[in-house]
Amino acid sequence: MIKVSETAKKRVSSLMSEEGYDVTKDYVRVGVKSGGCSGLSYELKFDHHIHDADKVFEDNEVRIIVDKKSFLYLVGTTLEYSGGLNGKGFVFNNPNAQRTCGCGESFSL
Repeated sequence: MIKVSETAKKRVSSLMSEEGYDVTKDYVRVGVKSGGCSGLSYELKFDHHIHDADKVFEDNEVRIIVDKKSFLYLVGTTLEYSGGLNGKGFVFNNPNAQRTCGCGESFSL
């Protein structure tokens, strides 16, 4: 399960609308790929389609899809949005990450 905070929900809804997606029908695709300062980095994009190997979740009225491989790294993660003075963007609070980089965009297990 991946959770979505209230601030992330608002920002996702806004961005999806701006880019021609419908938050009630389309999805936020969350994934993990090799790379970044700590070895693994997060991916976040919008998608119209579900693939056979995807897991589908809905939290806080946001529909999320994750491929099976990425799901193993993301179980229990909360997607948040930070708009403070220290930066603006989506933040992954991942309980599985043993180490993260300073920018918060990569992690290791």
